[in-house]
Amino acid sequence: MTEISSMVISHKKAKIEEMESAWHGDLDGLLHNLYNHEYVHECVVLKTCNRVEIYVVSPSSSILFSFAKEMGASTHIIDFYGHDESLEHLLRLAGGLESMIVGEDQILGQIKELYAYSKKAGTTGKILDTAFDKAIQVGKRIRNETRINKGSVSIGSAAVDLAEEILDGLTGKSVLVIGAGEIGVLVAKALAEKDIEAIYIANRTFKKAEELAYELGGYAVKLNDVQSQLKSADVVISGTGAPHYILTREIVEKAIKDRDKNRKLLLIDIANPRDIEESAAELDNVELCNIDNLRVISERTLKMRKEEAKKAEDIIQEEIKLLNLQYKRQRADKIISELYKQVYDVRMREREKAVNRLCAYHTIGKIETEVLDDLTHSIANKILAEPTKVLRQAAELGNDEFLDVVSRVFCLEKDKVKVKAEKMKPDCGIKVENMKPDCESARDRVSEKSN
Repeated sequence: MTEISSMVISHKKAKIEEMESAWHGDLDGLLHNLYNHEYVHECVVLKTCNRVEIYVVSPSSSILFSFAKEMGASTHIIDFYGHDESLEHLLRLAGGLESMIVGEDQILGQIKELYAYSKKAGTTGKILDTAFDKAIQVGKRIRNETRINKGSVSIGSAAVDLAEEILDGLTGKSVLVIGAGEIGVLVAKALAEKDIEAIYIANRTFKKAEELAYELGGYAVKLNDVQSQLKSADVVISGTGAPHYILTREIVEKAIKDRDKNRKLLLIDIANPRDIEESAAELDNVELCNIDNLRVISERTLKMRKEEAKKAEDIIQEEIKLLNLQYKRQRADKIISELYKQVYDVRMREREKAVNRLCAYHTIGKIETEVLDDLTHSIANKILAEPTKVLRQAAELGNDEFLDVVSRVFCLEKDKVKVKAEKMKPDCGIKVENMKPDCESARDRVSEKSN
């Protein structure tokens, strides 16, 4: 039976360098290398910074073991999944449950983008289309019906959350970010999503501050001018790699000298070693927070997300049942469609024979032809109505044996066998015509016995 299987290399078992070594060539090359395999009918590849995942539709469950050997990837870093496990993993992945940071949103966008790439490349079909459409739908549903993606757990975004909590929101606030390195970028991007009045970026290398400020629609500040900028700032978030204080008590004290006495200055130090002298917190209307305060925010967020993950798990189990039912119905619908086509072909041939015979005796007009057409159409539909109902019930009950018997009795597997033969390698020595089901000879044998 043709089903989905998958292989997963992720942060759970593999280091970054191991994942990099398992990835060979470009995405397009890998997709077509997979798809050109004689037993792969469909495939999708997901590649992100902390995972490589391959999904295939194949009658052979061992196809990915062979492919892993070709990639040279060590099996100790790979998880191999069968059909049911692959579907559950894909839905969990889209829901953010398999990410390093539970509930993160980026993975859903990556799944959409990479699935669309495979679809455009022509390597997907009905089975993987159904799985990925469902995964994307489930990912959206989880984020709409739970709070799994709410709150921040990175040190940069947690600093922004902390500022919002202390100041009852950041609307209309002026924020100064000191440091345009990795942490500073995270802080600045988190701030860009808030309704702040202005964002200022200060950095030792002014050009880097200009680039980040331009990207976010903010203003660049030279590090030497930070003191003057403190006079108008509501929040200062500092995260440089400097070995010394960027803001001493003296600098802060001079900066707030002419400020409104009732206007608070919030300083958040996320550097290690620290950027802001601790004694600055002793100044009036100055509040200083550091990494310890952020850990509280992060731990609280993680706890909340884990609780929301339980709700997401329930949604996934509910959707898995619906997905499996969808696959069962699809199989029945395919058999029903082929059965209708076969019967309708017979109907059309026999109708033409009847018309030709009647024409031999007298002229047949449009009305008579339409009556014959309606009659044969009605007979075919009435004959097929009950089998259609029984086939759908069998599919919903998972009675694959019954569906297989119906397919064999009516010789409905011809197209499937032909497709498999066409995908085989040219040197396999098997001709397509030799693989057709011998329905005609079977019917002849039945006819001989009847006579």
